[in-house]
Amino acid sequence: MDTIVSGFTVFFEAPFWVGIFECESAAGYEVCKITFGAEPKDSEVYEFILACWRHMHMRAQKSDKKTVKRAVNPKRMQREVKKLLMRRGAGTKTQRALKKSYELAKAERKQKAYETTEKEKEEKREKKHFKKKKKHRGH
Repeated sequence: MDTIVSGFTVFFEAPFWVGIFECESAAGYEVCKITFGAEPKDSEVYEFILACWRHMHMRAQKSDKKTVKRAVNPKRMQREVKKLLMRRGAGTKTQRALKKSYELAKAERKQKAYETTEKEKEEKREKKHFKKKKKHRGH
């Protein structure tokens, strides 16, 4: 059976509160960034995850390493959970994944903009050529 490890981190990134939803499975690593307005309560975050997790636009990235599940001492687990709760912001892996997806989206936007401007130039050229032909046609 395939294991899926997921986490949701909420932090303040001036001027908004931001949530990062991370999901790691055998298929790879996926991440989604959600921007909240005011500071969300725990119950609001829980309701949001239950209502909208299927509709989140996850950005897939290839996983750097496979997650290895092993037995952890309960006290060590408590310390790790405490560290995670005290940690501010998103992890570097998440930041790299988001940055890469933003760069891909930016490249797509630039390509689309280039194609539309070329199309407009071609239409303008055709219109000018048509006017020129119309002038020389005669009555």
